[in-house]
Amino acid sequence: MDKIEAYLDENRQRNQDDLFELLRMASVSTDSQYQADVQRAGQWVADQFRSLGFTTEVVETKGHPIVYAETAPVQGAPVVLVYGHYDVQPPDPLDEWVTPPFEPTVRDGNVYARGATDDKGQMLTHIKSAQAWMEAEGSLPLQIKYVIEGEEECGSSNLDPFLQQYKHRLEADIAVISDTSQFAKGQPAITYGLKGIVYFELYLEGPKQDLHSGTFGGAVSNPVNALTQMLGKLVDTNGRIQIPGFYDDVVELEQREREQFATLPFSEDEFKSKLGIEDVHGEQGYTTLERRWARPTCDLNGIWGGYQGEGAKTVLPARAGAKFSCRLVPNQDPDKVRESVQKMLEELLPPGLKMEVIHHHGAPGVVVSLDSPYMTAAAEAIGKGFGTKPVFIREGGSIPVVTAFRELLGIDTLLLGWGLDDDNTHSPNEKFSLDDYYRGTKASAHLWQEISKIIRG
Repeated sequence: MDKIEAYLDENRQRNQDDLFELLRMASVSTDSQYQADVQRAGQWVADQFRSLGFTTEVVETKGHPIVYAETAPVQGAPVVLVYGHYDVQPPDPLDEWVTPPFEPTVRDGNVYARGATDDKGQMLTHIKSAQAWMEAEGSLPLQIKYVIEGEEECGSSNLDPFLQQYKHRLEADIAVISDTSQFAKGQPAITYGLKGIVYFELYLEGPKQDLHSGTFGGAVSNPVNALTQMLGKLVDTNGRIQIPGFYDDVVELEQREREQFATLPFSEDEFKSKLGIEDVHGEQGYTTLERRWARPTCDLNGIWGGYQGEGAKTVLPARAGAKFSCRLVPNQDPDKVRESVQKMLEELLPPGLKMEVIHHHGAPGVVVSLDSPYMTAAAEAIGKGFGTKPVFIREGGSIPVVTAFRELLGIDTLLLGWGLDDDNTHSPNEKFSLDDYYRGTKASAHLWQEISKIIRG
């Protein structure tokens, strides 16, 4: 690996310049006025692969293109599938940016630009590491297949059809995604678990119009009263979810996981200060990290109904509504939870009201075994790239493509985050540490070497 590391040292500025070139492209996938920039960014990524001699295809979809590339097969070595995205979130609000969002600017060792950490900078590390192998050694020690899409920030509606169509071509032993964060500055992490999700909208309708609360109050069901009472029964005061059968399939944390979480440099006081809260709250019997990463939750995401204007209006509202979601942990079935929620709400509905429940997207939770040889290889590579061994963490969010890889391709995913949780992802002044861009590229280069040593099962 000496030649690889020497190459990366010598080409650090070149790799940084390439990152800045990509960051200048306003590839906002959700806004049609940026269509040309999205196309240009996709072509730029494809040109990177072509310049290395990789088999490359720009696959047109009903939306933005997916860039597919693959390196030469290596007999007997594992095959890795790398996923990333070249599209970015809208930059709004523009007046909160210190410098323009598509003019990459360096301050305090960070590059500030939309897409710096999500996901252009992190995605590019896995291209630049392959470039280092090709230019320093002439070949890679294993085969890499790349899927770089342009619609992650607007729902990835065309990704699953692509995965289905290219299923046999995408056969691999493990997937790699870098679109997450380190545990803390200077402390890299491997995310081995993600929560799943089910999402609902609930609408209640009572009288044909708003009524005078004095004249009609107490005689008919109030949709707002009913809504708050029904939703209030979903979770008790101890943070325990009351949906029947909700915990039946929950996989409890292993003792070694709880012990590992407990050793992480996490300060609850700093956590509270950062969020501007006086105390934490949640399911009793679990720590803050355990609740965030490995326990299921149920939260209201929005609620409406009745008079919202200035002053008082004594009204009995005709309608009310809410949006709420449950984050699921591995082994919970989204469909089973969805059915249980529907039945519970039907049983709680007061007389005189009509109810509509809209079921949105759902995805199961995912956990990758800590004993996986790919996990060991990733830990070894990160230790060499960052000079510090990674910690193993879970994440409370959901990454649907991870579920898609498992369900459609039958492979697990290594989530290797090079960013930081204060990188302002989706917010003004998004940033990415240039040192972490370099370290992530170096770790990626070592990853190909470490995975190539694994004997395929």
